[in-house]
Amino acid sequence: MRQKLNIITLGVSNLERTLDFYEKGLGWKKSKSSQGNIAFFQMGGIVLAFYPREMLAEDAKLSPEGSGFAGITIAYNTKTEAEVDEVMKEVKGLGAEIVKAPEKVFWGGYSGYFKDLDGHLFEVAYSPFAEFDDLDQLVM
Repeated sequence: MRQKLNIITLGVSNLERTLDFYEKGLGWKKSKSSQGNIAFFQMGGIVLAFYPREMLAEDAKLSPEGSGFAGITIAYNTKTEAEVDEVMKEVKGLGAEIVKAPEKVFWGGYSGYFKDLDGHLFEVAYSPFAEFDDLDQLVM
């Protein structure tokens, strides 16, 4: 198996509300491949998809019920500490729950966490050790 992720699909309770948050609020551009109950966003080599939670659970033959920490976070890496603060202020204004306000962290960076409208946990982080290539993709 190749060491590669192609699509991350998040189950959402209300697709229209989710799209309002990401498209209208954050200004993200939905892929032309999006249709009906699924929306795709090109994320520089990975695609982030949103699909109704109950339908996604049904497809996986699992219960849609769940609560608490799901054991996964999605990270958005910034190029400055100030950008972390800007993003957190923006998402809060769109109705996201700030779980951890941005702060200096043990590994030498600066980060905070928010939950989107469906409770998906996002880290917004600046790392002085991070590098971005010519396509603005994180190089690890």
